[in-house]
Amino acid sequence: MAIDEKASELQRLKELSQLGGGEKRIEAQHKRGKLTARERVNILLDDGTFEELDSLVTHRSVEFGLDKQKYYGDAVVTGYGRVDGRLVYVYSQDFTVFGGSLSEVVSEKICKVMDLAMKNGAPLIGINDSGGARIQEGVVALKGYGDIFLRNTLASGVVPQISVIMGPCAGGAVYSPAITDFIFMVAGTSQMYITGPDVIRAVTQEEVTHEDLGGAQVHSSKSGVAHFAIEGEEECLAEVRRLLSFLPANNMEDPPYSEPVDDPTRSCDDLASIVPTDPSKPYDAHDVIYSIADDGDFLEVHPFWAANIVVGFARMGGRPVGIVANNPVALAGILDVDSSRKAARFVRFCDAFNVPIVTLVDVPGYLPGTGQEYGGIITHGAKLIYAYAEATVPKVTVIIRKAYGGAYDVMGSKHLRADVNMAWPHAEIAVMGPDGAVNIIFRREIEAADDVEAKRKELVEQYRQQFANPYVTASRGFIDDVIEPHQTRLKIIRALEMLQNKTDSNPPKKHGNIPL
Repeated sequence: MAIDEKASELQRLKELSQLGGGEKRIEAQHKRGKLTARERVNILLDDGTFEELDSLVTHRSVEFGLDKQKYYGDAVVTGYGRVDGRLVYVYSQDFTVFGGSLSEVVSEKICKVMDLAMKNGAPLIGINDSGGARIQEGVVALKGYGDIFLRNTLASGVVPQISVIMGPCAGGAVYSPAITDFIFMVAGTSQMYITGPDVIRAVTQEEVTHEDLGGAQVHSSKSGVAHFAIEGEEECLAEVRRLLSFLPANNMEDPPYSEPVDDPTRSCDDLASIVPTDPSKPYDAHDVIYSIADDGDFLEVHPFWAANIVVGFARMGGRPVGIVANNPVALAGILDVDSSRKAARFVRFCDAFNVPIVTLVDVPGYLPGTGQEYGGIITHGAKLIYAYAEATVPKVTVIIRKAYGGAYDVMGSKHLRADVNMAWPHAEIAVMGPDGAVNIIFRREIEAADDVEAKRKELVEQYRQQFANPYVTASRGFIDDVIEPHQTRLKIIRALEMLQNKTDSNPPKKHGNIPL
């Protein structure tokens, strides 16, 4: 065969590969409101940077007539490219080929880019749109999932792993995204579940739709499985790019610094009006975060789940930080099972990837009740303690208004190795709120008073002045400084600058045993 003929043959094969399952199936994909695997990759990556791998791979199966149905590249597009000029690896399941099902060679293709991501220290993005394991291949397909799970686990804490759900993701397929660091879902077109509606109907007689069982709204607000629920595929991929801008390529690098446009010495004069001095009055923690972050830019993680705590990424003085903030506008900012899980996992991610942690505290304690106790608040609350205590990244904590009881310890206290702890002048730090403390300490005195309410009010104010203030804590060195609200941004940035060369370590061990 002449060189020209060989070139033509190569071109023909590459064009077949580009077509996936063919024009009709591509058209059907678009009719579902979904992009194709290749379209998604091209939107995600910088223009012209995608280098595809294994585009000519085909499956090896012969049973059930599969030997007569072969597609170049099979049911996944894999390769590498750039996001904002930085190397990333990507795989994108192709629903137009056998419904995106996982075959032996599909898993081999995915594992190859996962191995490359680990060897070269770059993020891995998996775009999921699959009907599950290829039934015709039996246990070989299941073995493929196991190979992927193993690599997800080994890569955890080494390179950032992001899962983007853009169609069905069912059965064993859901466990790969579950191990990864962040899960994005697209509203209306993506679902995740272990067993589908038909199986549930047969086993439990429950009637449920695909969307109500495992849609983006369910997993972003009820289960907490999904970190982001985005309207539209292009918008979702844009948010993936935004997330990557805050993250280092791997656990040996620092997050990417960018020269700040927002003055690091800027005074936050609006904070005094955002936060009421009355500890019982609510405010939205987002407003505090927008005030102190560079340009008010904040990428919230889990915005629809466990709203009583806010977590996400911002920049302060040009440096990416992870922010954890109690949110008094939701359940008074109290800690419960879900908020503890949410914050603990976020803190551990930040620690794994060298992202400093800024904690904004306004917490009345833990949510009481049988529901919480039976739901394991002891174990789940301990996760947050473990995460903060284990973290060796720079940790800066500001007590905005109150920190009561065990929640004071848990929320990035000095006792869990926080580096710099500050408080506003009207912060209340105590075993419990003044009202509860007075009712216990002065019960007999109050009962004996002629005017019970007046006596209680007097004693509450006396207790607040004597104990529930930051100066007692500061006198013992548990608070490094008491600051004016408008100084919050400046003080945090200066603390982070001071801590940028921090080194700390944990005792040598194989790994700890976090209360899972």
